Amino acid sequence: MKNINVYYSQDYLCDGYGVDTREKAGEIAASLHDHPIEGVVLIEPTPAEVAVVTRVHTRRYVNALITGRPDSLADANGIGEWSTDLRRSVFSMVGGCVESARYSLMHGVNSGSLSSGLHHAREGHGSGFCTLNGLAIAARDALIQGAVRVLIVDLDAHGGGGTASLIEGVKGIEQIDVSVNHFDNYEDTDNARIIRSSGESYLDDINQMLQSVVDPSSVDLVIYNAGMDPHEDCTTGGAEGITTSVLAQREETVFGWAKDHEIPVSFVLAGGYSGRKLSRAELVDLHRLTLQAAV
Repeated sequence: MKNINVYYSQDYLCDGYGVDTREKAGEIAASLHDHPIEGVVLIEPTPAEVAVVTRVHTRRYVNALITGRPDSLADANGIGEWSTDLRRSVFSMVGGCVESARYSLMHGVNSGSLSSGLHHAREGHGSGFCTLNGLAIAARDALIQGAVRVLIVDLDAHGGGGTASLIEGVKGIEQIDVSVNHFDNYEDTDNARIIRSSGESYLDDINQMLQSVVDPSSVDLVIYNAGMDPHEDCTTGGAEGITTSVLAQREETVFGWAKDHEIPVSFVLAGGYSGRKLSRAELVDLHRLTLQAAV
């Protein structure tokens, strides 16, 4: 069994917002300390550089995130008021996305980051609890690092419309997307395709999307947005019939497909929210399914 790097920093955490996106990474990291997954090694990333982020986002928006002004732009992610803690968190999380993608591309192995709050962010503003689009940033960076073809696989409950808008017309990056909720869905483009799925057809739709990838052996890197919010007990996007067992099968399917075609995978956590039907401990266990399948 090969070790896999999983990037995490305490800087990912951002207390006071009441959103799992900014808090759950710490509990997942703690679970790996208390109940290790063989082969998983936690690595602290370097925060993303402004020059890397502005390949995707406007300088005006990035400056707003750095300074907090104008507050209408700095607060646009839907989480709450801007703070220096939020700034530190989002740049650190994106740094983990970028370093994971670079490591997987360079070494041809799976890796990941305990990052979330990514795929709804647009070029000039945040949206849907997402501030910076680490998926698009990491994909653009991978092209600069030498990748010719990068595939983003988005299995969050919600559509990855932010990512689709950021990669439109960018040669070498494509996205396949299976959502179970209408939020941030989009019309197919030349390089981004989406299926609105359900509990009954979920695994079949994922298989269909993966099998539809043309010449998969030419893909240099998969960036996987491994949301756990499709779970039927997640009240923010879940679909009846998508159980823990189904999500475990999903993870084995994605990583198995990539392994069959010898494609390294760089994964991030994406959505997944505790609530009246899903405890934080249960949410942590769901995200551990991704780590277990990646090893």
